[in-house]
Amino acid sequence: MSGASGPLRGVKVVEIAGLGPAPFCAMLLADMGADVVRVERANAPERGIPVEPRFEVLNRGRRSIALDLKTAEGTQTLLQLVARADMLLEGFRPGVMERLGLGPAECIAANPRLVYGRMTGFGQDGPLAQAAGHDLNYIALTGALDAIGPAGGAPVPPLNLVGDFGGGGMLLAVGLLAAYSEAVRSGQGQVVDAAMVDGTALLMASTFGLKAAGVWQSGRANNILDGGAPWYGVYLTADGRYVSLAAIEPRFYDDLLQRLELDPAALPPRKDRAGWPALRAAIAGRILARTRSQWQEALEGTDVCFAPVLSMDEAPAHPHMAQRASFVAVEGVVQPAPAPRFSRTPGGIQRPPPLPGAHTDEVLRDWGVAGA
Repeated sequence: MSGASGPLRGVKVVEIAGLGPAPFCAMLLADMGADVVRVERANAPERGIPVEPRFEVLNRGRRSIALDLKTAEGTQTLLQLVARADMLLEGFRPGVMERLGLGPAECIAANPRLVYGRMTGFGQDGPLAQAAGHDLNYIALTGALDAIGPAGGAPVPPLNLVGDFGGGGMLLAVGLLAAYSEAVRSGQGQVVDAAMVDGTALLMASTFGLKAAGVWQSGRANNILDGGAPWYGVYLTADGRYVSLAAIEPRFYDDLLQRLELDPAALPPRKDRAGWPALRAAIAGRILARTRSQWQEALEGTDVCFAPVLSMDEAPAHPHMAQRASFVAVEGVVQPAPAPRFSRTPGGIQRPPPLPGAHTDEVLRDWGVAGA
C-alpha cells in the first residue's frame, strides 16, 4: 500500500456512502491519490450484501466518518467539509439530497468551485427517474442486454459490469475529472448528472453505428462481436475447460487455420454466414482434441488472438498478470490493482477499506472543521 500519491494528490473529495457505481468511482479517485472521505449516514439501514469491511474492495483507499444527516448538526458539519472539498459525489434517487438540505444549490452556495457528481440509474429527470432499479434493468433499457447471450436463448446478465461500473461509476469519474479541470480554470463548479442508462447507451456507440450501417444484424450470437462468428468465440477443450479465440482480421484468421491444421479450401468462406455452423464445428473439433494447457502452449502469444478462459482463482497467477502485478493482496484479500498506470505520478491503494465512521475525529481535524 502507498501513502497519498498519484495525479490527484491534494484533491479533496466528499463521498456520500452508497452502493455499487458511486463507490467504484470513489475508489478510482482514491487510487489516483485523491483524499476521499466516505460519509456514512449514522443509523442508516443496512443495504447491499453485508460482509466484513476488509472485503469491501470498492471502499478501499479512503477514510470514513459517520454523520447523522437528518440533524442540523450533521448537515452543517457536512457543509463545512463541502466548503473545503473539490468534489462531492452521491448515488441516491433524485431529490434525496435536496430533502436533506444538501442538494447542489446548498453545496455550491457553500463552495462555488465545487463539482457535484450525481450517480443514478435512470437520471435526474424523465418518466423513470424515481423508479427503483439495478444494473440489469438499466442495461435492459438501452438495448445492451438484448444483444448478449446465446442464439435462440434468453439474454444473459454480464455480471453488473456494464451498467454499474462501465456505464455508471467509470462515466461519473470521467465527468467529475472533466468538470474539475474546467473548475480549476473558471473558478466555477457545476453538477455532473451521470445516469447508468446514458452511460450504457454510450458504451453501445460502436454497435449502434454498425447497426445503422447494416453490418450488425438482429438476434443474439448472430454477429462478429457477439459470439456469432466462429472465429470470435469460446471453445471447449479436452479437459472440460475453455479457450477464447478472436481472430477477426483476415491475417489472424489465416494464422489460426494454419495452426489448427485446417485447410481453408475445405472450409466455407469466412464471410459466408450460411457456412458458419460448419466452420464452427470444424474449429470446435480441433480445439476439443487438446487440453487448455496444451492450447496455451501452442497458441498463447501468437497472432491468432488467443487466451485461456481463466477463473477468478486462476487469473492473478497467470504469468502475464503476475508480472504486471495486475492483482494485489490487501489484508489477505486478493483484488485488482489500481489502473491506469502513470509514469511520473503513480497511484496506489492508500489504505484498506475502513470501518464505518473510523476516522471521524481525524478527518474533521485534518480538514479544519469547526468543533473537531
